[in-house]
Amino acid sequence: MTKPTDHVSAAAAIIAVGGRLDARGFAPATAGNYSIRLEDGSIAITVSGAHKGRLTPDEIMRVDPNGASLDGKKPSAETLLHCLVYAVDPNASAVLHTHSVPGTVLSRALAGERSIPLEGYELLKAFPGIDTHDISIALPLVDNNQDMAALAAELRPRLLARQPLLPVFYITGHGLYAWGTSMDMAEHTVEASEFLLECAWEEMKLHGARS
Repeated sequence: MTKPTDHVSAAAAIIAVGGRLDARGFAPATAGNYSIRLEDGSIAITVSGAHKGRLTPDEIMRVDPNGASLDGKKPSAETLLHCLVYAVDPNASAVLHTHSVPGTVLSRALAGERSIPLEGYELLKAFPGIDTHDISIALPLVDNNQDMAALAAELRPRLLARQPLLPVFYITGHGLYAWGTSMDMAEHTVEASEFLLECAWEEMKLHGARS
């Protein structure tokens, strides 16, 4: 799929992915936010409070690389986290923020930890630089914080610590951030990550039942 480079085509891509993610239960109520980096360096992103399964072109706005509105519309406070991703990963073209029951509950069960361990799964090969299931990765896990600037500052060094960058992190009790070199790749990362998180949660429940 060709990367959207203008606002009109980016809005169409965001609306389409919003419908697909909502159908999979990854966008309850008005939760989540999705974005695409445009050719001029600005960012097309969902406005605050829009239902992601029923998006319209008017609900896709533009912000500058620092998250400031370019069209007078109101961005989500979490826009700063999209800006962070684009700042630390020059290859990132799209960012998706999703919510699932397994991921949310798993992250709460690991509250206080700095990562979600994922080991031995074939689908780990969905991440850059991984070509075997025989590996363990640490998916960054960060405490929820309504101060997005502080959250972004905490995340920056943790994201940059792994090279190649792992294009995903989780906010405890909140949701997943995943990105890619295109919207298709960002959606691919979401699907792989949400599957792995659900597997990890089911395994945790199984081991708890046996203890």
